[in-house]
Amino acid sequence: MTKRQLTKQQRKRIEKNQLNASAKTDVLAAHIEEDSENVSIEKPGIVTASYGAQIDVQEINLSKTIARRCHLRANLPVIVAGDKVTWKDHGDYGVVIARHPRETQICRPDDRGNLRAVAANINRIAIVISLYPKPHSNLIDRYIVESENQSIRPLLIINKADLIIKENCEALFSLVSKYKNLGYDHFFVSAKNGHGLKQLEAYLNNFTSVLVGQSGVGKSSLLNKLIPKINLKVGDLSESKKKGIHTTTTSQLFHLNNGGSVVDSPGVREFGLLHLAPDEIANGFIEFIEHLGKCKFRNCSHKREVGCALIMAVKNGKIARERFDSYLHIVHSAGKDN
Repeated sequence: MTKRQLTKQQRKRIEKNQLNASAKTDVLAAHIEEDSENVSIEKPGIVTASYGAQIDVQEINLSKTIARRCHLRANLPVIVAGDKVTWKDHGDYGVVIARHPRETQICRPDDRGNLRAVAANINRIAIVISLYPKPHSNLIDRYIVESENQSIRPLLIINKADLIIKENCEALFSLVSKYKNLGYDHFFVSAKNGHGLKQLEAYLNNFTSVLVGQSGVGKSSLLNKLIPKINLKVGDLSESKKKGIHTTTTSQLFHLNNGGSVVDSPGVREFGLLHLAPDEIANGFIEFIEHLGKCKFRNCSHKREVGCALIMAVKNGKIARERFDSYLHIVHSAGKDN
């Protein structure tokens, strides 16, 4: 098909519109930059949500909590929920002028496979599972590996406890017992009838946590119970496959009533660990640590080598076969095979 030719007048009109749009953008950027230099004092804040070119920043005073939509000064690094920033208030809007160094960050792969941060300065990763959709230990292990490598303590939240009955509890209890025996905290709760929520809230009040897990496990429902005023949208399960329907689209930070904060992040079915080397993945399995460095060969891949300390520990019952297989699967899926 032949491309339509523009007249000279049409080309001039298009060029003029493009110049006008560019000029408006430049004026806005210059105005924000000038205001950031001239208005009010610098204030510390915490990011509660990020929308690309704009973010929500919360300043906590003695008497009240103020949330303000802010523009970003040019050339700032990526900012996500949980980031600590310096900003200036200009009445109708604020201007973020700096992002503070992060203590920790939670990353996941984007559509192109590149890692991007979704939450910052977290000290607890709350892994939410339930009977439906069916929990997968390998996905749980991925979250735990990331947690351990970030020095963030993970915990398990088993939601929809009201659905647990004698006929369906065996596999779930066996799964939870495996992580309980490793020393990880866990809570059985129900967003529907309130079971266990007081104990969970008392625990979370001491930390800044991020809720992670498959879509459909009830992360938004839990937050609606813990912080009723936020009224997050709740999704259902696809009846055909019992998989969750995504409802959270942007990571958001919420303050609990009696202290602590929780970040609600978009549901993920896959958790990327492409940024971790095999030895870092192994360190994420805490029961491996006492055996690491004891293999016959220094470059042992822990797959089939003679004298592998991890394989011997599996044979001797010191490491669960399922956890070891999960480690091998993560290494393989991350493309770290030797």
